[in-house]
Amino acid sequence: MLVLALCALAVASPLVALRWPAGLLLHRWRWALLIWATLALQVVAVEVEMPEALAATLHVATYVVALGFLWVNRRVAGVWVVAAGAFTNGLAIALNGGVLPARAGAVAAAGLNLDPAFSNSAVLEHPILPWLGDVFAWPAPLPLANTFSVGDILIVVGAFVAAWTGTRRLGAAESPEQASPQGPAQAPPQVPAASG
Repeated sequence: MLVLALCALAVASPLVALRWPAGLLLHRWRWALLIWATLALQVVAVEVEMPEALAATLHVATYVVALGFLWVNRRVAGVWVVAAGAFTNGLAIALNGGVLPARAGAVAAAGLNLDPAFSNSAVLEHPILPWLGDVFAWPAPLPLANTFSVGDILIVVGAFVAAWTGTRRLGAAESPEQASPQGPAQAPPQVPAASG
């Protein structure tokens, strides 16, 4: 929830600064349903009771779907940063049986009580690549207290880059200087008339 909230803040941040995130909002996102499918699969994997192996497989699948969406939209500024974050999270999850490893100290600092059933993030006895897991904490009693990873940081940074690239000042009319990359049009030089 913390990462989603920070990504929403990233998208809204230009508006707070009286800028319009034109580059982000005017882009024609390809295969946009993939990102909604990713969120839906994450909710199902974490909230719906099912065999742990199936939940773990679904959790890994959400990252495959998300990376597919990011690949087809790779020309958008910031998408490669988001993709790097999603890849590092997905890699750690895939190597740890469908769970993102969490640092016990970070879990305690965030005041989390992890569900003994399947959880998308958990303290593991022998994690693989533990530094890619939830090693940081947004501590309690702060709102949305949670753990987060290096991948999560990259995702949020990428969202800020995407939101701020191509912003325009709200209410500003486009001037001829902005419309033309060469600047304002200039009159052609006057040629003196030849004297007879």
